[in-house]
Amino acid sequence: MLSSTWTKIARGPAPQLYRLKMDGLFGGVAVQHGNNKPKSLHKTRRIWLPNIQKVKLYSAILDRMVDVNLTTRVLRTIDKKGGLDRYLLDSKEKHIASEFGLSLKRRLLRVLDKKKYIA
Repeated sequence: MLSSTWTKIARGPAPQLYRLKMDGLFGGVAVQHGNNKPKSLHKTRRIWLPNIQKVKLYSAILDRMVDVNLTTRVLRTIDKKGGLDRYLLDSKEKHIASEFGLSLKRRLLRVLDKKKYIA
């Protein structure tokens, strides 16, 4: 007889997140896997890493420069939103998806809260 204590096994590998995932803003970008397929049709495995850049961005709320590791995709989104502060405050937590980004967002909210009570 089959036991009801069996667990369902996930099929296929889970997407591997970039190894510095917790140290920057990566916007959900993951390492991609695939094959090199030359003319000889001898396939070899390879990976594509995200385009990570180290950037200093100005935070108007904190009134200082912040060192951030981020992807070029997130950098374009920050430009579109109008700055690092707007990007962090307007984005949902599931889209930020890193400990660094969420802690920076919490710090911005605390500073805004203090300024509201002072003013």
